[in-house]
Amino acid sequence: MGGTYTKQAIPIPQQISTLKQRGLIIDDEDQAEKVLETVSYFRLADYWHFMEADHQTHLFKPCSRFETIVTCYNFDKELRTLLFSAIQTIEVAIRAKLIQHFAPRFGAFWFMQPEYAADKNFFQYNLEHIRKEVGRSREEYIAKHFEKYSSPDLPPDWKTLEAVTFGTLSKLYGNFIDSSAKHHVAHDFGLKHHKFLRSWMETMSTLRNFCAHHSRVWNRRFVVKPMIPTCMPCPWLTNLRFSKESIYPQLCCIQYWLNSICPNNSFSAEIKSLFIKYPTVSPRLMGFPYNWKDEPLWSSSSANIAQ
Repeated sequence: MGGTYTKQAIPIPQQISTLKQRGLIIDDEDQAEKVLETVSYFRLADYWHFMEADHQTHLFKPCSRFETIVTCYNFDKELRTLLFSAIQTIEVAIRAKLIQHFAPRFGAFWFMQPEYAADKNFFQYNLEHIRKEVGRSREEYIAKHFEKYSSPDLPPDWKTLEAVTFGTLSKLYGNFIDSSAKHHVAHDFGLKHHKFLRSWMETMSTLRNFCAHHSRVWNRRFVVKPMIPTCMPCPWLTNLRFSKESIYPQLCCIQYWLNSICPNNSFSAEIKSLFIKYPTVSPRLMGFPYNWKDEPLWSSSSANIAQ
């Protein structure tokens, strides 16, 4: 059993003093104080762990600088903004594709029918989440639907699937029993098998939550990671020797996904521009291999997905 936490909050000048005692170089203490007034000590701590020589004593490696921490923080902040926008495009497209492929074939209320679920127990669990999420929705089309209809107790999929979370959408797709229907959706995104789309949806849902809650994505070890195909119908990767737990494979999935939705997207250019803007931020800490810019996925200006 753990002990009792007895530490007390310390003022910002003392925080700066502590960092300096541990070996961090702070050239401008006034500027450092201004940073800590708007970004808390422990939020910034996420960005200096890689600079620590000892994670127990928290002593810094020689030549570690406060400005490096701030640079990594700002890079991560801009990266999350870029990712959130990209994932939004992907998420909206997935909702549209599920509606287009599932409703005409399985009916407007397929998500309420247990015969279409691979795991019946999980189906009930997920259906309760759908009811709660739709019930919390403040979208006008949801409110107007309930004003006119009371049965079934949920709107058709073209309304309901727009009101549930990305995580719930991912679970619905994963638990759907008809593999051929799932394959058609995956094929629209240039994927050879629905297992890859299921994995990518789960990964993107998690990454989206990190971005939405302003959590660090730079230099992070991700527990939920995407399945990486060895080959693809369109420009992909030739070098698969990278950490599967890093952010790099997720960025690759996003780039490939966006190419299937909007071939002339600027995601690759924006990622490259971000590294140019922050030249001291190492791509290696994010899992990028040395030759990543030469990969077909990142060097191709566009890639039309064969339908």
